[in-house]
Amino acid sequence: MKIGELAKRSGLSTHTIRYYEQIGLLPYADRNQSRHRDYDASILIWIEFLDRLKTTGMPIREMLRYAALREQRSGTQAARREMLERHRERVRAHVAELNACLLVLDTKIDGYAETEKRMKDYDATIPERRRKPAGARKASAG
Repeated sequence: MKIGELAKRSGLSTHTIRYYEQIGLLPYADRNQSRHRDYDASILIWIEFLDRLKTTGMPIREMLRYAALREQRSGTQAARREMLERHRERVRAHVAELNACLLVLDTKIDGYAETEKRMKDYDATIPERRRKPAGARKASAG
Protein backbone atom coordinates (compact mmCIF):
# COMPACT_ATOMS: atom_id res chain seq x y z
CA MET A 1 0.00 0.00 0.00
CA LYS A 2 1.10 3.54 -0.64
CA ILE A 3 1.93 5.97 2.14
CA GLY A 4 -1.40 7.78 1.82
CA GLU A 5 -3.35 4.58 2.34
CA LEU A 6 -1.12 3.59 5.24
CA ALA A 7 -1.72 6.99 6.81
CA LYS A 8 -5.46 6.59 6.39
CA ARG A 9 -5.51 3.05 7.80
CA SER A 10 -3.08 3.67 10.66
CA GLY A 11 -4.27 7.10 11.77
CA LEU A 12 -0.76 8.53 11.41
CA SER A 13 0.01 11.42 9.13
CA THR A 14 2.28 10.86 6.14
CA HIS A 15 4.76 13.22 7.82
CA THR A 16 4.79 11.03 10.97
CA ILE A 17 5.27 7.87 8.91
CA ARG A 18 8.25 9.41 7.11
CA TYR A 19 9.65 10.65 10.43
CA TYR A 20 9.24 7.21 12.04
CA GLU A 21 11.10 5.71 9.07
CA GLN A 22 13.84 8.31 9.33
CA ILE A 23 14.49 7.69 13.05
CA GLY A 24 14.17 3.91 12.76
CA LEU A 25 10.82 3.18 14.38
CA LEU A 26 9.46 1.92 11.08
CA PRO A 27 11.50 -0.12 8.63
CA TYR A 28 12.15 1.56 5.32
CA ALA A 29 9.43 0.67 2.86
CA ASP A 30 10.07 -1.12 -0.37
CA ARG A 31 9.68 1.08 -3.44
CA ASN A 32 7.50 0.28 -6.42
CA GLN A 33 8.48 0.92 -10.04
CA SER A 34 7.49 4.57 -9.67
CA ARG A 35 9.77 4.84 -6.63
CA HIS A 36 6.77 5.35 -4.31
CA ARG A 37 6.75 3.66 -0.92
CA ASP A 38 5.01 0.30 -1.02
CA TYR A 39 4.07 -0.98 2.44
CA ASP A 40 3.07 -4.49 3.34
CA ALA A 41 -0.18 -4.67 5.32
CA SER A 42 1.70 -6.29 8.23
CA ILE A 43 3.19 -2.86 9.03
CA LEU A 44 -0.21 -1.94 10.48
CA ILE A 45 0.27 -4.43 13.32
CA TRP A 46 3.65 -2.92 14.16
CA ILE A 47 2.24 0.62 14.05
CA GLU A 48 -0.59 -0.42 16.36
CA PHE A 49 1.94 -1.90 18.78
CA LEU A 50 4.02 1.29 18.68
CA ASP A 51 0.86 3.28 19.39
CA ARG A 52 0.19 1.09 22.46
CA LEU A 53 3.72 1.67 23.71
CA LYS A 54 3.33 5.41 23.16
CA THR A 55 -0.08 5.47 24.88
CA THR A 56 1.36 3.65 27.89
CA GLY A 57 4.13 6.22 28.17
CA MET A 58 7.15 4.38 26.81
CA PRO A 59 9.77 6.99 25.94
CA ILE A 60 10.68 7.14 22.24
CA ARG A 61 14.31 6.22 22.99
CA GLU A 62 13.08 2.91 24.46
CA MET A 63 10.76 2.38 21.52
CA LEU A 64 13.76 2.90 19.25
CA ARG A 65 15.80 0.39 21.23
CA TYR A 66 12.97 -2.12 21.03
CA ALA A 67 12.62 -1.53 17.27
CA ALA A 68 16.37 -2.03 16.78
CA LEU A 69 16.25 -5.31 18.70
CA ARG A 70 13.23 -6.37 16.63
CA GLU A 71 15.14 -5.70 13.43
CA GLN A 72 17.99 -7.95 14.63
CA ARG A 73 15.41 -10.72 15.14
CA SER A 74 17.15 -13.86 16.38
CA GLY A 75 18.75 -13.80 19.78
CA THR A 76 16.95 -10.65 20.94
CA GLN A 77 13.72 -12.17 22.25
CA ALA A 78 14.92 -12.25 25.86
CA ALA A 79 16.04 -8.62 25.75
CA ARG A 80 12.75 -7.54 24.17
CA ARG A 81 10.76 -9.49 26.74
CA GLU A 82 12.75 -7.92 29.58
CA MET A 83 12.15 -4.46 28.16
CA LEU A 84 8.42 -5.11 27.98
CA GLU A 85 8.36 -6.57 31.48
CA ARG A 86 10.05 -3.46 32.91
CA HIS A 87 7.65 -1.25 31.00
CA ARG A 88 4.68 -3.30 32.18
CA GLU A 89 5.72 -2.69 35.80
CA ARG A 90 5.89 1.07 35.16
CA VAL A 91 2.45 0.93 33.52
CA ARG A 92 1.03 -1.03 36.47
CA ALA A 93 2.45 1.50 38.92
CA HIS A 94 0.96 4.34 36.87
CA VAL A 95 -2.42 2.60 36.73
CA ALA A 96 -2.33 2.16 40.53
CA GLU A 97 -1.50 5.85 40.93
CA LEU A 98 -4.33 6.81 38.59
CA ASN A 99 -6.75 4.54 40.47
CA ALA A 100 -5.80 6.26 43.74
CA CYS A 101 -6.44 9.63 42.10
CA LEU A 102 -9.74 8.37 40.73
CA LEU A 103 -10.77 7.29 44.22
CA VAL A 104 -10.07 10.80 45.54
CA LEU A 105 -12.10 12.33 42.72
CA ASP A 106 -14.99 9.89 43.28
CA THR A 107 -14.97 10.62 47.01
CA LYS A 108 -15.00 14.37 46.39
CA ILE A 109 -17.80 14.10 43.82
CA ASP A 110 -19.83 11.86 46.16
CA GLY A 111 -19.35 14.45 48.93
CA TYR A 112 -20.72 17.19 46.71
CA ALA A 113 -23.62 15.01 45.59
CA GLU A 114 -24.47 14.15 49.21
CA THR A 115 -24.36 17.82 50.24
CA GLU A 116 -26.62 18.76 47.32
CA LYS A 117 -29.07 15.98 48.25
CA ARG A 118 -29.17 17.09 51.90
CA MET A 119 -29.81 20.68 50.82
CA LYS A 120 -32.62 19.63 48.49
CA ASP A 121 -34.13 17.44 51.20
CA TYR A 122 -33.84 20.26 53.73
CA ASP A 123 -35.37 22.79 51.35
CA ALA A 124 -38.26 20.42 50.69
CA THR A 125 -39.03 19.90 54.39
CA ILE A 126 -38.59 23.37 55.89
CA PRO A 127 -41.49 23.72 58.31
CA GLU A 128 -43.61 26.78 57.87
CA ARG A 129 -43.02 29.22 60.66
CA ARG A 130 -46.22 30.37 62.18
CA ARG A 131 -46.51 33.53 64.08
CA LYS A 132 -48.43 33.51 67.28
CA PRO A 133 -51.26 36.03 67.41
CA ALA A 134 -50.17 39.25 69.05
CA GLY A 135 -52.52 38.79 71.97
CA ALA A 136 -51.14 35.37 72.75
CA ARG A 137 -47.79 36.66 73.86
CA LYS A 138 -46.94 36.77 77.50
CA ALA A 139 -46.58 40.11 78.96
CA SER A 140 -43.12 40.66 80.17
CA ALA A 141 -42.58 41.66 83.72
CA GLY A 142 -40.75 44.67 83.63
